[in-house]
Amino acid sequence: MIETGRLILRGWREADIAPFYAMGQDADVMRYLGPPATMEDARAGYDRMVARQSEHGYCFWAAERKADGAFLGFCGLQPGYAFLDGEIEIGWRLRHDAWGQGYAREAAEASLAWGWANLDAPRITAITVLANRASWGLMERLGMTRYPGEDFDHPGVPDDSPLKRHILYRIARPSSYGPA
Repeated sequence: MIETGRLILRGWREADIAPFYAMGQDADVMRYLGPPATMEDARAGYDRMVARQSEHGYCFWAAERKADGAFLGFCGLQPGYAFLDGEIEIGWRLRHDAWGQGYAREAAEASLAWGWANLDAPRITAITVLANRASWGLMERLGMTRYPGEDFDHPGVPDDSPLKRHILYRIARPSSYGPA
């Protein structure tokens, strides 16, 4: 669907469920996301992405390394949850052994470019927890700006979780893509 120098961002395949589950078992990957994912969680995530792709034409796409076809995780866009006022959200998650190699930035830049070219969005939003410096650092390298007045308690996270509070970043549509 989207090809970069080293990656293919594509729709999900059933074969992605097992490596997605394995990624969800990695404590480093899940540190800022919640408890380890169950196989049911992995299947439900797969089903959500397939449904979003079918309904909207985009989702958090599976990220595949071109060199060997390995599933590295996901990156892409999705319609924002209701608490994001219907904004378009960009998100990513890569398996631990793919960190620090520029894959997340490469995939995120390609996802943003696809979004500006194909969607009517005036801006794209990203969220994370404050402790996840790697994620918000990437947001800043992508040119996104934090809106501290819009930090929020994530409604899908238990009230007693240290991951409840989220920070919000946005990037405005570049003028080179025309008005939204």
